[in-house]
Amino acid sequence: MSREQYFPRLFFAELAVIAVALVFLAPFYFVLANSVKPFGAIVANAASFPETFHYQNYLAAWEDVRFPVVLMNSVIVSTFSIGGMVMLGAMAAWRMVRRPHFVSRAIFILFVAAMVIPFQSVMIPMVKVAKVLGIINSRVGVIIIYFGFGLPLTVFLLHGFVKGVPRELEESAYIDGCTTWQSFFHVVLPMMRVMIVTVIILQALWIWNDFLLPALVLFSRDLQTIPLGIFRFFGQHMDRWDLALATLTMGMFPVIVLFLFLQKYIIRGVAAGSVKG
Repeated sequence: MSREQYFPRLFFAELAVIAVALVFLAPFYFVLANSVKPFGAIVANAASFPETFHYQNYLAAWEDVRFPVVLMNSVIVSTFSIGGMVMLGAMAAWRMVRRPHFVSRAIFILFVAAMVIPFQSVMIPMVKVAKVLGIINSRVGVIIIYFGFGLPLTVFLLHGFVKGVPRELEESAYIDGCTTWQSFFHVVLPMMRVMIVTVIILQALWIWNDFLLPALVLFSRDLQTIPLGIFRFFGQHMDRWDLALATLTMGMFPVIVLFLFLQKYIIRGVAAGSVKG
């Protein structure tokens, strides 16, 4: 490619991409910069670069919000919720694709219909049902509720992906002596890795940052997740932005690390799928 071809197109395109990236990175700057400022400096000028790094915010937030406790609660809730969604969703999607009769199509339509129901319209009945079942104010209860609300999207995404998996691969496994479930776990499930990683990222971002559902069903401080812990710093008479932003910074790093770790598998899967022969 010549220099003349590069400048009029790629150069300005790169500038546009860099400008858009800076816009998306601006919230990270505000969070990180203000997390090491005293409260007065945040109120005076939230956009300024810290003159001094006030690391005491992190120590105070760590103790006040009991960060190890809320971090462990978020990890437990996210891990078991997403794990259940992925496993049952993968099996359900595979079964509905491989058994395309009336019942399978009806169940899939119900899953798709559940995706368009707003959470706000069912949250009050959900709390009442959770109280009747005795799963209110417990990790198991919030995991079950997340599982129910997240399964439709999981099935929808995996259902479309399974359609592209050749049936001949499973038939070859049957010839080699595999059972139906062995064929699923050893042939189909590994091929669904790319879409499963996508589902994990989408559901992890939702569950890790969700505030409303835990606020409705978790009342004990020992069961609070990170968003509920951050909410402790906002009251009627005082908003502790310095401690809240420090807690937010500590809380967002695990999910960022997860995203960066799984992103390479997405790129690797796309690159492998683009090579034929």
